[in-house]
Amino acid sequence: MKVTRTVLIVCLLTTLHIHNQLTEAQGARSQAQSKQTGTGGNRGSYHAGDDEEDLDDYEDLEDFEEDGNIEDHVSRTTNLDSDKPDKEEQWPYVLEMKRQQYIVIETQGQGERRNEVESKEQDEGPQETLEEVEQQALEEDEQKVLEEDELQILEEDELETLEEDELETLEEDENQAYMEELHDQQKVNLIESEEEDEFKDTGYIPIRQRQWYSDTIPPKSSRTAKDNSQKVKVEHRLEKTAKPLTVEKLPRPYDRKTMDMTTVKRIYTTTETTSKKTQLLFKPDEFGFVKMTTYIQKLLSDGTVHTEFWTEVVEHIPELVTHKDQLIAEMARLKDEEDEDLPEEEPLVEIELTPEEKEAEEMYQQGQALINGTFSKDYTRAYIHFLKAAQKNHTKSLEQVAFGHLFGDYLPHNLSRAKDIFEDLSQRGSPTGQLGLGFLYSAGLGVNSTQARSLIYFTFGALGGDPMAQMAMGYRYWAGVGVEAKCESALTHYKKVASTVADSVSLSGGPTVQRVRLQEESESQTGNSPLLDDDLLQYYHFLADKGDVQAQVVLGQLYYQGGRGVAINHEQALQYFLMAAESGNANALAYLGKMYTEGSPVVKQNNMTAFHYFKNAADKGNPVGQTGLGLMYMNGMGVDKDLTKAVRFFTMAADQGWVDGQLQLGIMHFSGLGVRRDYKLAVKYFNLASQGGHVLAYYNLAQMHATGTGVLRNCHTAVELFKNVAERGRWSEMLMDAHRLYKEGQVDASLIKYTFLAELGYEVAQSNVAYILDNGESKLFEDFEVHQRALLQYTRAASQGSTWARVRMGDYHYYGFGTDIDYESAANHYRVASEQQHSAQAMFNLGYMHERGLGLRQDVHLAKRFYDLAAETSMDAQVPVTLALVKLGLFYGFDVFNKEIEYYQGIFARLDPRLYLGPDWDLYIITLLSLVLGLLILLRRAR
Repeated sequence: MKVTRTVLIVCLLTTLHIHNQLTEAQGARSQAQSKQTGTGGNRGSYHAGDDEEDLDDYEDLEDFEEDGNIEDHVSRTTNLDSDKPDKEEQWPYVLEMKRQQYIVIETQGQGERRNEVESKEQDEGPQETLEEVEQQALEEDEQKVLEEDELQILEEDELETLEEDELETLEEDENQAYMEELHDQQKVNLIESEEEDEFKDTGYIPIRQRQWYSDTIPPKSSRTAKDNSQKVKVEHRLEKTAKPLTVEKLPRPYDRKTMDMTTVKRIYTTTETTSKKTQLLFKPDEFGFVKMTTYIQKLLSDGTVHTEFWTEVVEHIPELVTHKDQLIAEMARLKDEEDEDLPEEEPLVEIELTPEEKEAEEMYQQGQALINGTFSKDYTRAYIHFLKAAQKNHTKSLEQVAFGHLFGDYLPHNLSRAKDIFEDLSQRGSPTGQLGLGFLYSAGLGVNSTQARSLIYFTFGALGGDPMAQMAMGYRYWAGVGVEAKCESALTHYKKVASTVADSVSLSGGPTVQRVRLQEESESQTGNSPLLDDDLLQYYHFLADKGDVQAQVVLGQLYYQGGRGVAINHEQALQYFLMAAESGNANALAYLGKMYTEGSPVVKQNNMTAFHYFKNAADKGNPVGQTGLGLMYMNGMGVDKDLTKAVRFFTMAADQGWVDGQLQLGIMHFSGLGVRRDYKLAVKYFNLASQGGHVLAYYNLAQMHATGTGVLRNCHTAVELFKNVAERGRWSEMLMDAHRLYKEGQVDASLIKYTFLAELGYEVAQSNVAYILDNGESKLFEDFEVHQRALLQYTRAASQGSTWARVRMGDYHYYGFGTDIDYESAANHYRVASEQQHSAQAMFNLGYMHERGLGLRQDVHLAKRFYDLAAETSMDAQVPVTLALVKLGLFYGFDVFNKEIEYYQGIFARLDPRLYLGPDWDLYIITLLSLVLGLLILLRRAR
């Protein structure tokens, strides 16, 4: 039975195979006949290089797509004679079509090949079977398609590489970029034209043009049969060869053919997760406008690309204007466009103040004039005006009174009174009042400490525009205090404050603020204090009065700029500069020029006099005078504007290392004033000026790092630079006030002011707060929380690079102050201070921990190594290191000796005096020695 069943199956399969062969042969003959008679035949197959008229035969594809009935499609697109196979017999062709990824059955080429086979069989005898011929032809077609796909991918990669090379060339060398760009553009146009010529007859669209092509396909209801066939073939082509579209591979959003690329100065590209930002910075036009076009490409989830773009004016250079009348018209047009875009503002209604409110405002302004004077300040009289105005419920005066009670320097220290006023101001929406409440809740002064409420008040204060609240928020986002560390948020807050500070910087640079560290001041034994001793100041006065020119110049600079504990006094500065100028001192002449350039209550501003002093100083080779002349020529102050001379004088001053010359030269290279715009040279000169401590150099560097101009964009570097600028605002004068209060013995008032500055991010204030708490000099807090607060401030200061704070953190973990004893944490802090900050104290501590095996592996050799490193790092460590090495050697030698003479331990045990004299043997020996000594003294006297 099994044999019979097998035979029947074989017979059935053979019959089906013969039937299929007959059906295929009959279909091929019918198709050949239809081709010869011109009645049709299926010409649905498609190859690159076929005639364009072949596309017309795809007129039934849309119906095929919609109905999905492939049997009707086959019967509709084939025109066979009466003996054509039925629909079931055509099904193998459909399967073959789906396997080969073709849209319609490729029958025309097959029919031709069948006719060739039949003719050869008649003439030459039996040849290869029809299946073998068809299989070979299909393999050749597949190979041809694959070769075309590889060629297309290679062309796409070549284009992408060419685009990247163009962008790099444009960024590296601006002068050569335009010629190279034109040459590359010709190449791109040639390649694109070749591709378009190659594919325009075939209906295929290159892969890099897919997005624009798909956007131009009309709606399905309005498409012709030819449009439908093109769309089907494009989609089929992309399905077979295209790669998934990524943000990095997004095409250029602008058309290089229609845009004049010679007007483009620089191209910036920024790529994010789902979007790509491209900015084209154009050269100045005939009106002097520098414009920038920004393109934002967003890659949507369905693979489509959404593009937005706009153009804005980023700079205006009046020197490049060639048509004044057209410029006026253009500016008027731009202003009209801006006015149209802006919503209509409601007219402001002026609220008339009552007589009492006017009187309070006048008192407040009088007080502000007394404390905001550049050359003299009188806080005592100012607070009298503030108190009177506050009694009349004046908001700004209440802010001053609240901080006066908080700090307790010019008003009685009263935390509860300050808290009540801050709460009232906060209810009024005062940003300063919200700042004060935020500080109280952060520091836990008069209220329970809560960082959450502190953050809320600081946030509202910053949104209200208070610069110190913005600093507090910037520091929190930078250091991650109470919030997640976010560099961009910190950058936003610090940039606002830094802009305010930079706008207030004058030609002289403003007063110099000394950052005194109480710990360094207490340990200094050589008199290297940042503050000038009164005796030394009197000695300089004595020398200056005796005619010493150098002393006269030093005193003039001290009184002109202030610093080192000396207040600004332009009257004294003018006196000493004039005395030194009579002797022909170049520095004195230059500083007299600066005084006459800016003007003061003592000196009336006069450009001609300033130019005279600057020129005399510059003729002597003085860099200060050269910089002054450069500024006058650059701004046209008393002389005709001449950027070339300005550049020459700035270069001469910068070559001598003068920071103002370096700063101004960097500004000219950055802005392209008198020289070709060069961001790299601008960065170089800004760096040099920042090393000299110029606040505007820090600000300009921060701007360049924040925007990625001339350098790679670096948010962290920009934040640190903006933070440095923000900490040089007028509120930095509180550092000197806190130090003065500490020296006067008002430790609590000094501690509160230092704590306030510590919340703003001042590292020196954080160190000083920890120092005062560590020494137990303040009774403002309970004993159990003193070390905890000190450890918190040490931690914040250490994160900003304070070496001493890092060592003290190790000490706190070693001894268990404010935390649990943790030798491993202590060793980690010591290691950081040793390796990164080269602290001799940290090296000595690591040696001791290795010697004792505390938190580290006990190792005598490593202990000696760290002891030696400490002695090499600091001269002060040599004496303690010597004692430590002697002790280490003795103990180490004793241990070795005990191991070597274990045999003799019994003998030494017998020599123990306790065996003979008892436990008080030392008293007996001392008494005996005393008697012998007394006897010797008596015998000596007898002689």
